[in-house]
Formats: sequence, C-alpha cells, structure tokens
Amino acid sequence: MSTFKRIALVLTVIGAINWGLIGFFQFDLVAFIFGGQGAALSRLLYSLIGLSGLVCLSYFFDPVDQTDSDRSLNTSSVNYGVEFGEDFEYDRNRDNDDNRTR
Repeated sequence: MSTFKRIALVLTVIGAINWGLIGFFQFDLVAFIFGGQGAALSRLLYSLIGLSGLVCLSYFFDPVDQTDSDRSLNTSSVNYGVEFGEDFEYDRNRDNDDNRTR
C-alpha cells in the first residue's frame, strides 16, 4: 500500500472515531484538541479527513486481484510439489524402500 493511501486511511479512521464520539457522547475530539469547530486547524483537519474519505472511496473500485500485496508476491519461490500432490520421486523412493525391507 502506498504512503498516500495509508495517510488517507489513517485520516479516515480518525474521522470515523471522531464521528463515533460525536454520536455516542456529543463530544467533538477534533474541535476539543484544536480550539473549536471554527478554528483554522480544526477546519483544515476536517477538510483533510473529507478528502481522505473520497480517496478511500476509490478502494471500492480496485480489482481484488490487483491489490498492492498481490503485486509484491514472488511466486518463483513457491513450491507446489508437496502442497498440492505427492512428488513422483518420493513415491518411487518409498516403493524401493519397501522392497528392500522385505
């Protein structure tokens, strides 16, 4: 995930927490910290949170198979020989071992 997306997500979470506090306790944390709803810093933070919400809205339209974590997956180091079926050489060696012990 890019740094820009992470910042947008953090600001959106801050906004969600603030709205939760307003809804449950009628307490505006952003206004409390930055000096009221009309203060310049509060208005700036409210604006950034609103823009972050719009950025995060684009996540709904990202294809599931094209996320950042999928692009960074290195499939060349994955070994499918054991996970999805038995190895042919292993079966042949096991049969030879069984014949030797008889």
